[in-house]
Amino acid sequence: MKRRIFLAASSAALLAPTLAMAQDQPKRRVAVIGHTGRGNYGHGLDTMWGKIEGAEVVAVADADPKGLASAMQRLGLKQGFADYNEMLKTTKPEIVAVGPRHADQHHDMVLAAIESGARGIYCEKPFVRTPAEADRLIAAAEKHGTKVAIAHRNRYHPALAHIDALIASGEMGKVLELRGKGKGDRRGGGEDLWVLGSHVVNLFAYFGGQPQSCSAIMLQDGKPVAASDVKHGAEGLGPLAANELHAQYLMGNGVTAYYDSVANDGTEGNGYCFQIIGSKGVVTWHIDRDPVAHFSPGNPFDPTLPPRKWLPITSAGVNQPENDPKLIQSVHNHVRAGVDLIEAIDEDRAPICDIHEGATTIEMICGVFASHCQNGQRVALPLKNRGNALAELS
Repeated sequence: MKRRIFLAASSAALLAPTLAMAQDQPKRRVAVIGHTGRGNYGHGLDTMWGKIEGAEVVAVADADPKGLASAMQRLGLKQGFADYNEMLKTTKPEIVAVGPRHADQHHDMVLAAIESGARGIYCEKPFVRTPAEADRLIAAAEKHGTKVAIAHRNRYHPALAHIDALIASGEMGKVLELRGKGKGDRRGGGEDLWVLGSHVVNLFAYFGGQPQSCSAIMLQDGKPVAASDVKHGAEGLGPLAANELHAQYLMGNGVTAYYDSVANDGTEGNGYCFQIIGSKGVVTWHIDRDPVAHFSPGNPFDPTLPPRKWLPITSAGVNQPENDPKLIQSVHNHVRAGVDLIEAIDEDRAPICDIHEGATTIEMICGVFASHCQNGQRVALPLKNRGNALAELS
């Protein structure tokens, strides 16, 4: 499917009301994998299913005994497991939620769920740690026919469709570039790119198409990252470094995307956003905020224009009041994504943010590491090195 046709189709789905589950259909059996103390249950990937009509959590697995007991109470379950493999074998769920935020656990958990016969999997981001891990999971999912969705919840927001319309109508003029920034807190640099920047580069690919190349530089206290700076990253991220980084991507539609993250940058988190810079206006998407996006009409480079207006983009449209707060809440609490996964299973289609989208995000992040290790040279995407280049920095 061509990119623009796909975007039009997915935008229409985002604007359409959520379909109710058939009353006579058996409830979907959902099993939850968490790990208290090692990423827990992500951003509510355990409790989201209780808000979805037609879904039922039948079991939970947690290697931490106290965490398991707490999860069982929270989810109203009598069945809990210390070993997720045993849970999958015993309960044979249709859908598995992989909740821990620590990315080093995702590959094995998702693979076990696929091989157990699960028809759908919803995985916390960042998806995995390397393109090689993503490759293996894609191959397994295709072999077993499993639908895998990644929890980049911004991708399920109805505001995306209205931004697509702004671009298609020409109201933004010529799209000149895409820009994104990390949160700029103590995690600025490599950790920020993984944990929060993954949302931003995922949106780069939505609006820019498949990335073609990456060039980047990583700095530690103002100096290029060296082998001595590389440490084992927090949240199971693998080899990690840099408290500042700057990356440039050439996207499939010919637009260039820029991503920057600097630790303690002084923006108090307000810089954490994604922007589409057009010749006639700018769209700014503040991750996970309400309203999530604003349109500022007018040539962004003309100093003679009146002060820029920030027009909210809601589920109702540009500069319209939000009239469906329940819909927006269903984006934040992952319900919209969960319903989409169930519908993807029933309709035999890809989820809105599927395993390939998740893999592209990992490719873009690891592209930063690969380019830096080649002195900032442009590296082609997909990467030849399917691992984390920082592990080989010398």
